[in-house]
Amino acid sequence: MKRTLGTCYYPEHWPAEMWEDDARRMAGAGLTWVRIGEFSWSRLEPTPGDLHWDWLDRALDVLGAAGLRIVLGTPTATPPRWMVDRHPDMLAVDADGRPRRFGSRRHYCFSHLGYRDESRRIARLMADRYGRNPHVAAWQIDNEYGCHDTTISYSDAARAGFRDWLAQRYQSVDALNRAWGNVFWSMEYASFDQIDLPNLTVTEPNPAHVMDFRRYSSDMVVAFNRAQVDEIRPRSDAPISHNYMGRITDFDHFVVGADLEIATWDSYPLGFLEDRVGASATHQRAFARQGDPDFQAFHHDLYRAVGRGRWWVMEQQPGPVNWAPYNPAPLPGMVRLWTWEAFAHGAEAVCYFRWRQAPFGQEQLHAGLLRPDSQEAPGLAEARQVAEELDDASTVQPSQAPVALIFDYQADWAWATQPHGVGLSYFGLVFDHYRALRRAGLSVDILSPDTRNFDGYALVLAPGLIHLDPDLASALSTTDAQVVYGPRTAARDQFFNIPTPLPPAISGLSFTVSRIESLRPDMPIGLSGGGSVQHYFEEIEGDAERLLITDTGGAVVLARGRQIYCGGWLDDTGLDRLTALLADRTGLDILSLPEGLRCRKTATEEFWFNHTTKTINTPHGPLGPAGVLRHAL
Repeated sequence: MKRTLGTCYYPEHWPAEMWEDDARRMAGAGLTWVRIGEFSWSRLEPTPGDLHWDWLDRALDVLGAAGLRIVLGTPTATPPRWMVDRHPDMLAVDADGRPRRFGSRRHYCFSHLGYRDESRRIARLMADRYGRNPHVAAWQIDNEYGCHDTTISYSDAARAGFRDWLAQRYQSVDALNRAWGNVFWSMEYASFDQIDLPNLTVTEPNPAHVMDFRRYSSDMVVAFNRAQVDEIRPRSDAPISHNYMGRITDFDHFVVGADLEIATWDSYPLGFLEDRVGASATHQRAFARQGDPDFQAFHHDLYRAVGRGRWWVMEQQPGPVNWAPYNPAPLPGMVRLWTWEAFAHGAEAVCYFRWRQAPFGQEQLHAGLLRPDSQEAPGLAEARQVAEELDDASTVQPSQAPVALIFDYQADWAWATQPHGVGLSYFGLVFDHYRALRRAGLSVDILSPDTRNFDGYALVLAPGLIHLDPDLASALSTTDAQVVYGPRTAARDQFFNIPTPLPPAISGLSFTVSRIESLRPDMPIGLSGGGSVQHYFEEIEGDAERLLITDTGGAVVLARGRQIYCGGWLDDTGLDRLTALLADRTGLDILSLPEGLRCRKTATEEFWFNHTTKTINTPHGPLGPAGVLRHAL
């Protein structure tokens, strides 16, 4: 499939007289796709039942006549004011009991059945009118689920829905009391109607209670998304998508994605560096105009898995944004680099946000491909360059990577429920492993925890899976790949209880985690030979081959056959050493890449990306700052 480019456009923001010129310029820049409609409900239905389709009809005609293909978004992320007046209890409520009021976006609670029905209605009306429109080539449901901390709501609707969800899951309140261990602190309930939401408690709530509420909240996102999909799919043959975000883990993207044909995500490398990567001040300074060398790649690989091979970047940062703590401009060449990096990881399309910078509203300082005066912004020249390069390029052919990394959203919820140390997170642990693999020049496939077939992989990593599904455990214990577990793998059962026998209790691993501790930042445990254990350490009993030990001889990484357990959160040096040991055991060829240089291999090409401000030598020659090198295999 040929790789294509696009942009995000808001015809309702501009006089209709501008649309034809905008469409002409988009097509002239080599863009194929234009996403519209996802924030337009107040213009589509300014008062209840008063539907105004004329402007959208014309916009579709104008854009389509220019040869552009349209992604049509359902507008449910921005319900109009009259909707809140009609359903005043539809607003989400934060953990402190405060409603998330009208005045921006995403002001709804996923549990509110009345708003879900309203969303189903507008999706049905749009699909009835545009489902067979020749210019509508894809759909987007809503916009950025979970953005602005909007997945979990403590509303009355959520309370009622959660009680019903629990009754269906446990069938009897006695079974719930046993599963949650409610005998502790006399927390036993006599009926499901007594169960409240796990906020505003005197001290921390029962972790099993919290974990089930996280599962329930994720299920509400799935149900909300599915309601709209069920209206569109019978009325349109175009594929349906949703645009996910970076480091948003509050709902299970794999389950949402199972109802969609395409996964897309919104890539903001500079905003995320300051806002979500969790990097040191030194790292942020070094990559302030380039973005973290691995954060975007991680999400490319993650959303390729969520989309079961089909994925896009729906919003690509083309210049400074407005929402991060600091908002620098990209280094010249970075917009091109970010685009090619997405294609190297298998993206079908990369769409830039947005076509023209808005002179009004909350995103006035969010750059587009055009300035507010319609003159070209710097990002447009780089987008045009990529379009020209795509015309001369062969199609990127994806291939299975040699290494697989399992990512489990429920494991992230479990770590968030019981981190055992300040700032510790499952995402951080997995991302540290991913970075180490990338520093070694390895390409990585991220897999869902529902994966059972690991054929073709030399190495499979499953760090931090607090609850290890028995079927997944069986598949991992019988695969021919080398498998790496820990820390905290299989540390809890499905009800968040410590299991017996003690973890990891994995077939073939005849040892036990006897004690765990979280470590102060200033008290790492040194590894013999270099590196250290940071954040989290497990004492392990049992006999096995010792691959890494502490300075005092304590076991850290142990192996029995093809199964390996890491009883600590290793620092970068420790993870680099572990990666080298694993390469020796699997026969993988690895590199030691300089900071900021990364490689991605496809079936036909090797891509090299220089995320630094200096020229770096690659095996195929020097590569300048923000440079991209393509080498045929």
